[in-house]
Amino acid sequence: MTMTPLFPLGTTLFPGGVLPLRVFEVRYLDMVKKCIADGDGFGVVALLSGKEVRTPDGEETLATHGTMARIDSWTSPMPGLIHMRCTGTGRFELAGAECGQFGLWRGRATPIADDPSAPIPAKLQSVANRLGQFISGLQKDRVPEDEMPIGRPYFLDESGWVANRWAELLPLPVTTKQYLLTMTDPVERLAWIHDYLQQRGALN
Repeated sequence: MTMTPLFPLGTTLFPGGVLPLRVFEVRYLDMVKKCIADGDGFGVVALLSGKEVRTPDGEETLATHGTMARIDSWTSPMPGLIHMRCTGTGRFELAGAECGQFGLWRGRATPIADDPSAPIPAKLQSVANRLGQFISGLQKDRVPEDEMPIGRPYFLDESGWVANRWAELLPLPVTTKQYLLTMTDPVERLAWIHDYLQQRGALN
């Protein structure tokens, strides 16, 4: 099985999600440059322990599931620095991972099937409506397209897409985001988000 380059982060990327990255560590600069040259993506996995910026005595524990990232745009304003805007594509499960000599992680990523198309049930429609209001608010504030936390196209009629966007936006623990990422039923994932928002009065 081909080994996939991994980018451990303190957050969880979901399919369809926007991921801005500021890359300056040598291990990731080399990885990113190769991905750009080859037109390849890389795997984003959440850190269960450890820090994004590696320290001499640091140890990193990776989550067992992640999402592939596609590089949509990038700039290098100075040597040793790359700014990127990426999009999450397919989910995967790590069948194993290893840390190389210079701290670059690679893993055996087994793809997970994409969410099936699932219209939003009437009882969960308020979750999509609230997300639509959030997007409209950003547009009214004239937030530039490349700074929006949610990228086009908008699928506000799809359970999986709406649930994923909320899972990214909400201040949930990494372990909870991982739980949502591994859910195979998009309606079940949306129902979890609905209950979370309702309990906090966010759907009123």
